[in-house]
Formats: sequence, C-alpha cells, structure tokens
Amino acid sequence: MIKYTVQSKIYWCIVMQKRVIRLMTGNNVRTSCRPLFPRLGIMNLSSQYIFSLIRFLSRNLQLYTFNFTIHNYSTRYRIQLYKPSTALTLYQKGLYYESVRIYNKLPNNIAELILQNKGFLTNLKKYLLEKARYSVEEYVNDPSDG
Repeated sequence: MIKYTVQSKIYWCIVMQKRVIRLMTGNNVRTSCRPLFPRLGIMNLSSQYIFSLIRFLSRNLQLYTFNFTIHNYSTRYRIQLYKPSTALTLYQKGLYYESVRIYNKLPNNIAELILQNKGFLTNLKKYLLEKARYSVEEYVNDPSDG
C-alpha cells in the first residue's frame, strides 16, 4: 500500500512538472514535453533522480568496486562497477545497488570520466538532457544506451 502511495505522488509530480513546462512554453495540453525539456535545459524528475544517484556515487567512489580491480582482463565491461549478486528485493531497491545499476548503463565515454573527476557531472547532465526519460526503468531498458 505504501508503494502505491509513493508511486502515485511521483506520478503527480511528473504531471505537474509537465504542466508547468507547457505553461512556460505556451504549448497546449496535447503537446509532448520530451523535446521541451532539453530545449529549456531543464531535467525532468526522473533525470534529476538519476543525476542525484550518480552524483552520490561519484562522491563516494571508495564504497564501490570497479570490474578492473577484480580481474586483470581488459574487457569491454572493465569500467563498469561490480554488481553484487543478491536475492533480497529490499537490497536491490536500495541506494547502493540502484546507483550501480544506473551507472553501468552509462555510455563508456561518460563513465570513464568518473575516474578523472574532470567534467563528469557536466557531461552527465548533458547526456540526461538529451533524452527526457519519464522513468528510471525507461532509462535502464533503453537499448541505445550502455
């Protein structure tokens, strides 16, 4: 029951954010907001959540393990974070596991910047503004990314 309440509140926040964007641009109710968010340089609620998770990750890298530290093989997944296997849903929905899942979907050219600390968050914000995703699952399941 709690999950339903939280999801419905998030849904209404997204609806209100779209309504404000339409008012700011003078568009009608039936106009899609996807192209409006990048044009205004505003991240939608889902992109803000993703940005906050990855910012937490970048500030606390000592808590995470990269794949290249586990083995010495130069694979295409070397820059990704090690995702611990677990069966507990509570853990999988937690901050640590969710941030690893989202980081591992970043394109390699952006993911590699986290180790250099040069322009990582700026490039991440540009990347998230490119496509206004309306949910985290839409971001994770996008076949064109990661």
